[in-house]
Amino acid sequence: MPRVTVIAPPFHSHAAPLSVLARELQATGAEVTFACAEAFVPLAEAAGVDFEPLRIGRNANTGIARRTLQGEDEARRLEEFLEATRAGAVPALLVQARHRRADMLAEPERVLSELRALHARRPADWYVVDQLSYAVTLALHCLDLPYATFCPGHPSYLPAAPGDLFGVPYAWPQAVRPTAADLRTLRREAQTNDHSFTALFARFIARHAPHRPVPGRAFALCSAQAVVLNYPRLDWLPPLPEGPAYVFTGHLTHTGDLDPGPFWNAEVRRLRQAGRRLVLVALGTFLSARRDVLESVARGVLAECPDTSVIIAAGDQAQALRTLAGPRVAVAATVPQQALLQQVDAMVHHGGNNSFTECLAAGVPALVLPFSSDQFSVAHDAERSGAGLCLDPHQLDSKKAGRAVSALLEAPGHALGALSRYVRSHGPRHAARELATLMA
Repeated sequence: MPRVTVIAPPFHSHAAPLSVLARELQATGAEVTFACAEAFVPLAEAAGVDFEPLRIGRNANTGIARRTLQGEDEARRLEEFLEATRAGAVPALLVQARHRRADMLAEPERVLSELRALHARRPADWYVVDQLSYAVTLALHCLDLPYATFCPGHPSYLPAAPGDLFGVPYAWPQAVRPTAADLRTLRREAQTNDHSFTALFARFIARHAPHRPVPGRAFALCSAQAVVLNYPRLDWLPPLPEGPAYVFTGHLTHTGDLDPGPFWNAEVRRLRQAGRRLVLVALGTFLSARRDVLESVARGVLAECPDTSVIIAAGDQAQALRTLAGPRVAVAATVPQQALLQQVDAMVHHGGNNSFTECLAAGVPALVLPFSSDQFSVAHDAERSGAGLCLDPHQLDSKKAGRAVSALLEAPGHALGALSRYVRSHGPRHAARELATLMA
């Protein structure tokens, strides 16, 4: 029985899908341990796998970013990022690029020491590591331990061609078109990160494992054996680095019928009485702080779609948005998104990888409002695949939002239906079996 340790960063949007993969790996016959911050013990318990405490970064997000206990610097950077999202796509990406230098290789010596101790205490035959946990990947590389890479975001997070840069979208949706000058600025910042990050890796390896090879590009460092991509295999995706085998999961949501619980079942019945159709609005664990966008979408749906009700996942803005609650609107800090997707007719989301793939698995069309990170690439893919529409959240008003949701609800779903069937035919069980074979 192989022993596998799945290492997750302390972010719910990353740890949750990794816990699903951990559960399915155990179902293949592996002995699986889930290693993460203490706050994520419930994910290991739900997956039925062992847990090991492991802190791999200074940042954290247990479900609502602003309500997660953070250090002073981390909290300040979060507010700076949220403010940048109000200025537009490139300003948000530039702030993320500048923060990346402080965040993405935090405390590598401590991570190396803790992983060495973990392996001595609980040796694994191989590891699964989140691709964005660069300090963990670097430590496993230095320790020469076998591992598989898990890519939690868009596949272009693994740059292959010399011109590909981490932090620069590989493609843009029609509604978001930065100027050539803005793109040049973004590429310069990303290129600086690429060089400095690779130099950091080289110095660390020279100091701690001089016998190990130095990667040509730090952002492209991944398992030489297997990479799991939490994404569907789409024909137009950019090339991936040569070497490892790639496993496209399609989605990493819980399979089968999901029950949102008595409260939400009652809320869905109440909302359906006021509107025959139902839309879920959720901008993820960070961007739920954008109350202005949530309110514009809700008011737009109420005005432009008179037969439609709305559920809003409002994070720390739930109390501020209570005035919207009524016969056709439910407002909550958090919602059981995967379960509710089985009961709604459409979703409005930020282009997060989990929301995109969860909508595909549920066969639910989406209006995508991308703000940052890989969300522009995801929004492009949603448009091109026929899985949804996209608007620029920085130029959004209620009428635009409402009319887009109306168009989404009225559009034929042929393309989405075909893609959804493909996605459901893959999923966590298929991915775990393929990965177990590759790592045997």
